[in-house]
Amino acid sequence: MPEYLAPGVYVEEVSFRSKSIEGVPTSTTGFAGMTRYGPVQYANGPKTTEPRLITSFTEFERVYGGLESLKLGASGADERYCYLAHAARAFFDNGGKRLYVSRVFTPRETAPDTFDYGVANQAVAVGAATATWRARWPGDMGEVLVQTNVVRSGNLTYSHPTFGVQAKRAKAGAVVEILPPPPPALPTGNDALTAANLALVNVDADGKQTFAGSGGPVVPNATDIIRLIELQVVVKVSPDRTDVYDELAADPRQKRYIGKILQLDDPEDENAVVWLDWTPPGAMTDAALQLMVALRGNPNPRLANGHDGLEARPDDLKGKPADPDHAEVKATGLEALGEIEDIAIVALPDAGGYSAVDDTAVSAQHLISHAENLRYRIAVVDAPQGSSMTEIRAFRGRFDSKYAALYHPWIEIFDPTERPSQGAPPKRLLLPPSGFVAGIYARSDIERGVHKAPANEIVRGLTRFEANINKARQDVLNPEGINALRFFEGRGNRVWGARTMSSDPEWKYVNVRRLFIYLEHSIDKSTQWAVFEPNGPRLWANIRQTIEDFLLVLWRDGALLGDKPEQAYFVRCDRTTMTQNDLDNGRLICLIGVAPVKPAEFVIFRIGQWTADAKI
Repeated sequence: MPEYLAPGVYVEEVSFRSKSIEGVPTSTTGFAGMTRYGPVQYANGPKTTEPRLITSFTEFERVYGGLESLKLGASGADERYCYLAHAARAFFDNGGKRLYVSRVFTPRETAPDTFDYGVANQAVAVGAATATWRARWPGDMGEVLVQTNVVRSGNLTYSHPTFGVQAKRAKAGAVVEILPPPPPALPTGNDALTAANLALVNVDADGKQTFAGSGGPVVPNATDIIRLIELQVVVKVSPDRTDVYDELAADPRQKRYIGKILQLDDPEDENAVVWLDWTPPGAMTDAALQLMVALRGNPNPRLANGHDGLEARPDDLKGKPADPDHAEVKATGLEALGEIEDIAIVALPDAGGYSAVDDTAVSAQHLISHAENLRYRIAVVDAPQGSSMTEIRAFRGRFDSKYAALYHPWIEIFDPTERPSQGAPPKRLLLPPSGFVAGIYARSDIERGVHKAPANEIVRGLTRFEANINKARQDVLNPEGINALRFFEGRGNRVWGARTMSSDPEWKYVNVRRLFIYLEHSIDKSTQWAVFEPNGPRLWANIRQTIEDFLLVLWRDGALLGDKPEQAYFVRCDRTTMTQNDLDNGRLICLIGVAPVKPAEFVIFRIGQWTADAKI
């Protein structure tokens, strides 16, 4: 308790209410897999490569690339759909809001323990030295066109009464072009640079400008034309994307030094596609001038040698944990998603694209184990493409987990990357359902709540399902925990199943499992304040009231069964739940029971003939 050592008035704040529990987010999703570009752990890469939070498909395209196919293999000849990009598009189309993406990249091994990470690059000779344009991330998409333009200002010449000829507004490190009175063809706009006409501005302690050219000091005349020279870098990533960086300088003293704006570890734009690898030699006194001339005159502006690596195997999707002894070695794959607490739904869209069923099954097992180990998330599992009734049942029979749900069949869409000629039929492609279903999970959570089964929900953005699942077929699939995607005349395409992959009837339904995940995670996160508090009746009462208040809100929202709160839940935390041994060993045990609402999976109306005098 507080100490009162001197006479006086003491005002203290006390709390007369229990702590509150804030519900955790349930719609945040995590995907791991291959993309065309974006953050990934690679040798000599950026220090920060954690999965990025994406809130729209436009943002996904900017960070991780578009929907175009991946070019995999030792020569890049193995083309594969970018399933993760299509899954992200489907996720947002179906109502998803927050998506973490963990990119997986498998480098080519050119020799034992020697790897080619496919980072596109282009060397530029700067005098006797070399500057190199590099793609920020591995990938064939990194082979972008980098065009460097020159931007010239108007004439800055003026005569200072003390310092002589100066250049208006030019600060230390600025590069200027000094020309005699207008020659017949005065360079304008983006005309090439002549090194002999350039000078670097230096400013002494008194504010006087001096000019240093490649051959030594330059003293301009009052009739000379002095113009500020700045660089503009235009990065053409695709027909739909062009990044422009203006007002760039070539000297480190300038605020917009190109080596600062387009550098590896701390770019002005964290989604920049390229960076300039340039460290001027100490002996190069005119480095800024040489760099300007070289970048403007680069004859080969397109980066080369980028590639998409090899096909990621199941263990690559699983990933590796971060190295505790080397902070720069980050977690990869699913392991990277495991470090993000907010994720509640996980999927591997690439897993169903393997030609071998065993590869898909191993990937699914990694995904399920990930969800089980972390407890507070559910796995959306894809079956192999083209699975028959027998094959999908055999695939489902490999697993038993209350933290996973399987959806069948795959989904057909028009290929958004194709623009067919007039009269030609549009190209179609098949996608795994996990991206669509994860978006529906998120949409259902936002609109109704996590207690609502994510079923009887419309699937958006498709042409049809790969296979037609009718009632007779679902009579076989549903009891085995295979959630069907079905078309209903007049009602559209819908998710028509809400079961987990568990053999335990207590955890049969997806919404029940996810409701308990929500309860457990929310209580866990919001009761950390109780650790090391005095373990007595006052703390027990506070814990009880805190949890009861939280469950009361859930009951009012329709998440719990019962006409009265007493029928919906109970909370006990007293000497009946703890022994003296528990207290002696610092254990506080709270017993919570809830009655979750199960989905009305079978709606039965019993109808019979009735007469006025009949008794029922």
